[in-house]
Amino acid sequence: MMTNHHRKEFIGFFTTAPPVGLPEWAWMWLSAPRPKVDKFGRPLEAPYGLRKVEAKLLEEGFNAAVVDPDYIDRYLKSAKVLMVGHHDYFAMNSPSVEWWAITGQEPVNSRSFKRLMRRPSIREAKSRGLRIIAGGPAAWQWLWRTEYWREFGVDTVIDGEAERVIGDIVRKALEGEELPAYVYVGPEDAPSLDEIPEIRGASINGLVEVMRGCPRRCRFCPVTLRPVRYYPLEKIERELQVNVKAGIRSGVIHSEDILLYGARGIEPNPDALLKLHSLVKRYYRTMAWSHVTLAGVKYAEEKYRLVSKLTEIIYDDHQDWIGAQVGLETGSRRLARIIMPGKAAPYPLDRWHEVVEDALAIMHDYRIVPALTLILGVPGETEDDLMETAELLDRIKGYRSLVVPMFFVPMGYLKDQQGFIRERITEAHVEVMWRALQHSLHWGEDIAFKMYLRSPKHLPLRLLLRVFLLYVKSKTREIERTMREAGPSALLAQGQVAEAKVANL
Repeated sequence: MMTNHHRKEFIGFFTTAPPVGLPEWAWMWLSAPRPKVDKFGRPLEAPYGLRKVEAKLLEEGFNAAVVDPDYIDRYLKSAKVLMVGHHDYFAMNSPSVEWWAITGQEPVNSRSFKRLMRRPSIREAKSRGLRIIAGGPAAWQWLWRTEYWREFGVDTVIDGEAERVIGDIVRKALEGEELPAYVYVGPEDAPSLDEIPEIRGASINGLVEVMRGCPRRCRFCPVTLRPVRYYPLEKIERELQVNVKAGIRSGVIHSEDILLYGARGIEPNPDALLKLHSLVKRYYRTMAWSHVTLAGVKYAEEKYRLVSKLTEIIYDDHQDWIGAQVGLETGSRRLARIIMPGKAAPYPLDRWHEVVEDALAIMHDYRIVPALTLILGVPGETEDDLMETAELLDRIKGYRSLVVPMFFVPMGYLKDQQGFIRERITEAHVEVMWRALQHSLHWGEDIAFKMYLRSPKHLPLRLLLRVFLLYVKSKTREIERTMREAGPSALLAQGQVAEAKVANL
């Protein structure tokens, strides 16, 4: 996590897989190069979430800093509290869990974290009274991996937005008081805009948050449990200035649906969006959206011509395309009504396939490249649901995009459900994953080599991607041969063996 992935955010997804076709050191060098640090071992760029926590602690008068893990040993003899954050502590998120199941090998993100926490220096500091606090977007994983909670000596896990509670927890830790083992920050404890500090140091790849929360209320997503708050442009600009001062001239604007910035419910606010993008382009040469929704794209363009107007602001001599993560989630209209009733709004879910296809056509025309996430194994899912998803994948073959199947992870309103990795993959799942793989292989090389990694300086990254694609294609040929000779059921036995390995690990 403490790396800028050669300033290519998407390259970070390679850390969710095990090293494929390369030694781990080479895989890490290509996908997660060591960050630049100052003489104190503090990274010049750090994960945005850690920057927010750092800023809040400094605001409350604590002596705190983000430190590169390679340099923490020099501080552990005097440090009183060690705080760790991660996007995927134990490779339980997608796509880590899929790669683990497919290859039977632990992804490098989990390996790296465990190596860090097993350092003798941390164990020695812990024996001297060091308090350890864990948080971040993967905080929920500690509830499923309590053996590591005990092994690593974690005192407190904070799950949710930490700004309102972090000062009190750290104060108790410093004073030697008993700490709660687990702190869940619910909607009623979410910080107000005034309580959310501005980052003091640069964020990795210039990521800047513009809003929190989402009004669409997808049941599988924890973000929908949080109230919606829009950062004023002045607050956003001050964080942009922090990044530019550190030499960062490209960045990601972060929201669960960027086209809802400043919105009234789900009704776009064209003036706010145009001002936001004009502001960002004054500071960044190139930019990306973290997330956008398909219904948002279709509605904003049809009613306001907003996609056209925004790309006119974004595209110039430095940039001629933009990327974003987009939730496709399912092709089943029945299942969509259960797990994501607001996903298609303001359109009815009966038109979900039309919404998907129309939005992707708009994105294709305006050179917006979506990475489409697809959730498999949602509780209550049937074979008919999966076949409807497969049919939708056939409909979108002609649109430039990647399709990323993900196994259901229990979060949001579905937090008490069982994760899909413990259940059996069916032939219908294999069929959906197969079509998704074929789609992504078709468009992946076009996106990577014609748009994403065009510069000669990206030669090492192109090499990594070539190795990865060769591996995937070889696996694809094996799958195709198995399916042709023995049918999808033959793959299920292989998958069940891989699942057993994951469950044991």
